Amino acid sequence: MKRSAFVAITTAILLVTASSLVFQAQVGKSQGLIEPNLSSEKELLGLPGMNAVLVKGILDQRPFAGMAQLNAFLSKMMNKDQLATLYTRMFIPLNLNAAADEEILSIPNMGPRMLHEFKEYRPYKALTVFRREMGKYVDEKEVARLEQYVFVPISLNAATDADILSIPGLGPRMLREFKEYRPYKTMEQFRREIGKYVDEKEVARLERYVTLN
Repeated sequence: MKRSAFVAITTAILLVTASSLVFQAQVGKSQGLIEPNLSSEKELLGLPGMNAVLVKGILDQRPFAGMAQLNAFLSKMMNKDQLATLYTRMFIPLNLNAAADEEILSIPNMGPRMLHEFKEYRPYKALTVFRREMGKYVDEKEVARLEQYVFVPISLNAATDADILSIPGLGPRMLREFKEYRPYKTMEQFRREIGKYVDEKEVARLERYVTLN
């Protein structure tokens, strides 16, 4: 085989592989939205409506289990308009298949109609399904905005590296630990094994993004 042909085939394979990895990622890609469980003090202080007291509270209490818990804390010191503005910049991703109505409605500019559409297509098997179905009602830019607020739980035993690395705050080291104990038979096994490397709260945060189904 000529070198030029070999290079062309190799490049094509790499491109297909890369596109597949992006295609499979199950946590929505951020469009500038930050995750308060992982953000620095400086990042949090730079958000609208935030002050030293609120930031200290977030740092002391995190990781928050989800938006319901975070919203309960913030709503003691912020009104609805302030929260709506803040959530355009900061949010904890919602499980598309399990989020309560109140959590979904906390997404900025989310009304009853889109709440209905979010729930109509449950259970979502992949974010590609979400993109396709929401694309029936809003344009591509709005789908991308909405996607950054949500995730579809990934299979502990079948997820690709890209799937696992799409979990906020998860890097190469934890990717290795996630895969080392496959196949997982129970979630308790996951908690026990991953609990060797991070504390109980962090295990609970990571557990939100995974499933055995």
